[in-house]
Amino acid sequence: MNRVEPPASAEAAAEHVSVKRWLAVLAVAVGTFLVVTAEQLPVGLLTSIGGDLGVSEGTAGLMVTVPGLVASAGALLVPVAIGRLDRRTVLLALISLMVVANLLSFLAPNFPVLLASRFLVGISIGGFWALAAGIAVRLVPSGHVARATSIAFGGATAANVLGVPAGTLIGGLTDWRIAFLTLSGLGLLAVAALFLLLPGIPATGSIRLGALLSLFGNPFVRGATIATFLLVTGHMAAYTFVSPVLQDVSGIDEDLIGPLLLLFGAAGIAGTFIGGAAAGKNVRVTIAAVSILLTAVLALFPLLGATAVTGIALLILWGLAFGGVPVTVQMWILKAAPDHAEAATALNTVVFNLAIALGALFGGFVVNGASATAVLWFGAALTVLTFLAVWSTRRA
Repeated sequence: MNRVEPPASAEAAAEHVSVKRWLAVLAVAVGTFLVVTAEQLPVGLLTSIGGDLGVSEGTAGLMVTVPGLVASAGALLVPVAIGRLDRRTVLLALISLMVVANLLSFLAPNFPVLLASRFLVGISIGGFWALAAGIAVRLVPSGHVARATSIAFGGATAANVLGVPAGTLIGGLTDWRIAFLTLSGLGLLAVAALFLLLPGIPATGSIRLGALLSLFGNPFVRGATIATFLLVTGHMAAYTFVSPVLQDVSGIDEDLIGPLLLLFGAAGIAGTFIGGAAAGKNVRVTIAAVSILLTAVLALFPLLGATAVTGIALLILWGLAFGGVPVTVQMWILKAAPDHAEAATALNTVVFNLAIALGALFGGFVVNGASATAVLWFGAALTVLTFLAVWSTRRA
């Protein structure tokens, strides 16, 4: 069952890709979906977790900051540390760690233990996400690489737009601990799927830390990573506190937050498809357009979102805008370094997770020091700076 199958390059001449190979790619995407969902799951549960464990909403935001920081370091160090270990073994270990960490979150008697479990989640996220795309590419022949990559990254995109809303809904209908327990159970199913479907994937080489960091010297890679950092940090600063924002600014009942975030997720899926199609024609113009819409939504929310109807409308536009972010920045960085796809993806994963962590951290400072309204304007101030990153690459 665990024998090493021939590399995808041996099948390159064949038009047909086996169902098992596509199922393996899908299993990797599901694993990516689960680890990224685990990272952001507390976003919609901050109010209930904070109230249960006796911490403020700003302090509860550390549940997003801690795994984001750890994942950022993990995405940089795990690909280097694993050397020539079989990638199948590494993925199984990382997803299993996520299962254990979420089980610990479910059982956590206090906030420090919960933060410790989130530290473990961060290790799983950084390593799994950084390796997923490169593994998916090796499962199919060259003619199917683009589709396999899209599927693998689709897991992360789906997590950003659907994972948090689904977890919030489960937590709202039951208890926040049940949301973590559900994710742990789904992780067990992912472990089984990866164990049964993934062939042995021996390392083709090892990534050196210096070579990975040297990619930042490429002006197009640098522009893409800066755009990623600004867009994701600005979004996460506000989105981490979307539950209190909707309650305090728009007057929406807490019980409606979960269903509304599912609506946000549906808009995000539409934004992913629209952004991906547009980025295929002109990726930098697409990123500029996404940043305009995201900035406008965040800046106008305190002014126009003071009623339930307008708040929901702006939330939908917010989901539409951010849904286009992961796919467009990933397409930009792959175009910027086509011969170093695995290293470039790892670098972008570092920046993406660092942005998630810092966005939640800075957003917490703003919420604790000012208000939920102020955090929206803070997020808008960051996303509008994306124009500078896009413009700086025009003549690079």
